[in-house]
Amino acid sequence: MNLDLPDGRTLHVYDAGSDGIPVVWNHGTPNVGAPPEPLFAAAERLGLRWISFDRPGYGGSTVARGRTVASVARDTEFLADALGLERFAVVGYSGGGTFALGTVAALGDRVRAVMTLAAIAPYGVEDWFTGMIPSSVAALASAAAGADVRAALHDSGFEYDAGFTATDRRLFEGPWGWLGKVAGPGLDAGPYGQIDDDASYTRPWGCDPTTVTAPILLQHGTADHIIPPSHGSWLAAHCPTATLQLHEGASHFTIVEHAEEGLEWLAKQS
Repeated sequence: MNLDLPDGRTLHVYDAGSDGIPVVWNHGTPNVGAPPEPLFAAAERLGLRWISFDRPGYGGSTVARGRTVASVARDTEFLADALGLERFAVVGYSGGGTFALGTVAALGDRVRAVMTLAAIAPYGVEDWFTGMIPSSVAALASAAAGADVRAALHDSGFEYDAGFTATDRRLFEGPWGWLGKVAGPGLDAGPYGQIDDDASYTRPWGCDPTTVTAPILLQHGTADHIIPPSHGSWLAAHCPTATLQLHEGASHFTIVEHAEEGLEWLAKQS
């Protein structure tokens, strides 16, 4: 369904509609925001209700040039208000982990707990680019120079090479092939969902994750070369309520195999 925002934009949202503890899913880049089908059974078992939305520029949500991590958190707040949710938990994968952390940083006590998979640390911290594959460096370095520079990279015919391994490809043959289902239409609405995501990762967030008081579980793979595990280590060192689980040999994609245990942790916090 669509929600009309106060600034005239439209937010396309998804709601499982159950009576469980509400959990807002924050999707990766460049995906649409449908909640994670491979986790539906676990969520039902744990009494969790999935809610999510396409970030601005993706799917059915209006582009919002210049958006920040904090402004996306305000979209989450509007969605929660519209659904009558006083408190909720948040989960995020990849860049969505950054938006999940931004949500709890911006909305404070409304967020019960947050679990992330391969979240991105704030731009400018030491070694931010270290260990990234060339495509990640190219995309994010251009975004750091400005959204228009990132758009010019896109217009040049730049193609992102994720460096899939044989293990990653085997993952996609199972239930987590769902990642391709949400990535495929990620750019159907145009390039600005991805461009503005990348730009927001390199802008000031507009909120401070180091002030979060809710419980945080950070999960990261030691073999992640898209968002290296140093990002998780920085967040764990600077967010007082954070616990970091480093999974040996997990990549940026196979880290999702640990999502169900993360949901079990989340349910206990909520």
